[in-house]
Amino acid sequence: MAVPDRGPRERMVFSAAQLIRRDGVTATGMRDVAAHARAPRGSLQHYFPGGKEQLVNEAVEWAGRYAANRIARFLASMAEPTPSGLFAEMVRQWTDEYARTGFEGGCPVAAAAVDCAQSTDSTRAAAAAAFAHWTRPVAEALTGMGVPAARAEPLATLMISALEGALLIARAERDERALTTVVRELGPLLDASVDDGTPGRP
Repeated sequence: MAVPDRGPRERMVFSAAQLIRRDGVTATGMRDVAAHARAPRGSLQHYFPGGKEQLVNEAVEWAGRYAANRIARFLASMAEPTPSGLFAEMVRQWTDEYARTGFEGGCPVAAAAVDCAQSTDSTRAAAAAAFAHWTRPVAEALTGMGVPAARAEPLATLMISALEGALLIARAERDERALTTVVRELGPLLDASVDDGTPGRP
C-alpha cells in the first residue's frame, strides 16, 4: 500500500500502521516511521508531543476506521449481498495481498493488541475501540441482510475473530489455507442466520 499523498502528519499515522502490522509495536521505531513517511524527523515531536504512545494509538485508531469503511465498499461490490459473501470479501482483500506481496503484513490492530503486555493501557484501549468500530458496520450490514439484531453483533465478532486468527496462521504457515478454510466453513453458518420468515428459523 503506497503512502497517501497527504500532509506529513497523516503520512506518519499511515506509515506507523503499516510498520506496526509488519513488525509489531515494540519493533516499530519513531525514526523508522519518519523515514517510511518521508517526513522530517523533527516533525515527530511537533505532531506527536505524546511520543510513540500517541502515534501508535492514532495508527490503531486509523486502522479501525479503515477496516470499518471497507465494509461499505465490500457491500457495494456485491450484486446480492449475503453474510457469506461479505465475509468472503473481508477475507479476499488479504488473500489478494498475500498473493501479490507475500505474508509480511497482518492487521495493525491485532498487532497492537498482541503487544499490549509491553505497551500501555491507552494502546490496549485504542485497540479495543478499533475492534468495536470495525464490528459495528459488520453487524449493521448483517442486520440489513435479514440477520436478527440479537445475532448480528455476535456473528460480526465471530467473523472478525475468525479472520484475525486465520491471518496469524496464514503468516506462520506462509500459506492461504487458513483463510480459505474459514470462508468455506463459516459461510453456511452465516447464511443460515438470515431470517427468511420460515417458522422455527432464527
